[in-house]
Amino acid sequence: MFASFSGNGGVERMLVNLMQGFVDLGHPVDLLLADDRSQHLSRLPAAVRCIRTGSRHTQLAAFGLARYLRRHRPPVLLVAKDRAGRAAVLARRLAGTDTRIVLRLGTNLSTAMAERSAVNRWLRYAPIRRLYPSIERIVAVSDGVAADTRAIAYYPHERIRVIRNPVITPDMQQRALQAVPHPWLNPAQRAQCPVVLGAGRLERQKDFSTLIQAFARVRRQRPCRLILIGEGGWRERLTQQIAALEIEADVDLPGHQSNPYPFLANADLFVLSSAWEGSPNVLTEAMALGTPVVSTDCPSGPRETLAGGRFGPLVPVGDADALSEAMAQTLDHPLPPPVLKDAVSDYHYLKSAARYLELLDEIEG
Repeated sequence: MFASFSGNGGVERMLVNLMQGFVDLGHPVDLLLADDRSQHLSRLPAAVRCIRTGSRHTQLAAFGLARYLRRHRPPVLLVAKDRAGRAAVLARRLAGTDTRIVLRLGTNLSTAMAERSAVNRWLRYAPIRRLYPSIERIVAVSDGVAADTRAIAYYPHERIRVIRNPVITPDMQQRALQAVPHPWLNPAQRAQCPVVLGAGRLERQKDFSTLIQAFARVRRQRPCRLILIGEGGWRERLTQQIAALEIEADVDLPGHQSNPYPFLANADLFVLSSAWEGSPNVLTEAMALGTPVVSTDCPSGPRETLAGGRFGPLVPVGDADALSEAMAQTLDHPLPPPVLKDAVSDYHYLKSAARYLELLDEIEG
């Protein structure tokens, strides 16, 4: 596997889960690193051998990757994220090997780029259209990401495989049992005042502004509280909005949480308010822990995870009225935890790893 572990987000967490699945299914892994600053690397199983490529810049890491390919000649290389995929194509050319490349993509790129200028979009898409045809297979984490990739890259649909993220792990289940991390999540407190939870970076993509507006409307009708876990550049903006709505006593922003699972497991409702996603892991995690959910019908992933609204309401992006109605409805009539857990069984880490291995074996021939 070739990847950049530069952050502590969902992509890095999913890659560690995937490698754990490979190892548990009897396949040790060489991990070629373009960057190694992520805290998630501490969770790697012992059977994963970390190999530094000599550069923290993904494109420059192509030279170190080429040396590895030339020396070891692996039949298949699994690559995570767009820039690493393009670097892998370059590395293979430099190495002169016939290693087959499988690229994992997890972002709905066209939605993320929608507000950029035409020039910026062209600069982003041009190298994709030039280099992706050299990649033997692409794994998309959702049907929406697959369709978006076909449209952007002009990539043949028969060479794209949709494989769900390896979200559900024994480690996640164990960490969810740790002590309740917030006084509002105490069962006695929740009996008097249910808790709504949002989670993610405090940035434009997550659109917590709409969630705060929706919560304020629900709060006018009933006792409830809102916790937003995560950190980011929109903290001040959101704090000002909370003050303007005069709901400071019922909203808390406790920042980034190294273990978000007790929050997810003990909330009365989880809300995904995103403007776009690839496949929202935190939505899947909440359901896997038995917590009722509401989501925007953003591109892409929530509609697939919720089976078109069967396992939780889907509302238009940015519609605070519709979101508040869905939140109130779900607080009043939550689905049973076993139903929610069963709905996301395809996101178990061993199922995901097995499907990746099937694809790798298939293209290895």
